[in-house]
Amino acid sequence: MYQFLVSFTVPPEHRDDFVRVAGKTARDSLANEPGSRRFEVIMDEKNPDLFYLNEVYADLDAFNAHAGGPYFKAFFAEAGAYAEGPTWLMRGNLIGDSAA
Repeated sequence: MYQFLVSFTVPPEHRDDFVRVAGKTARDSLANEPGSRRFEVIMDEKNPDLFYLNEVYADLDAFNAHAGGPYFKAFFAEAGAYAEGPTWLMRGNLIGDSAA
């Protein structure tokens, strides 16, 4: 499994917009991209302008398919107008059983 965590800083007046577009991207990706395994939108507990996207794909090829797909492009077409990011915090391959 290929996983990454990125952050975005969003101005207060666009928080709802970001949550909406990120949530739509998550739902569409999980429903329509066979390699998408998890897509979580998380607001930082101390800074409401800071959001994280935690995404898991079957492998790097599945992520690359997502990055070349329509949901990724639609997300950045909107969020790119007001959100600062992404800042890559972590990316890599899951080793072993995630329940361990």
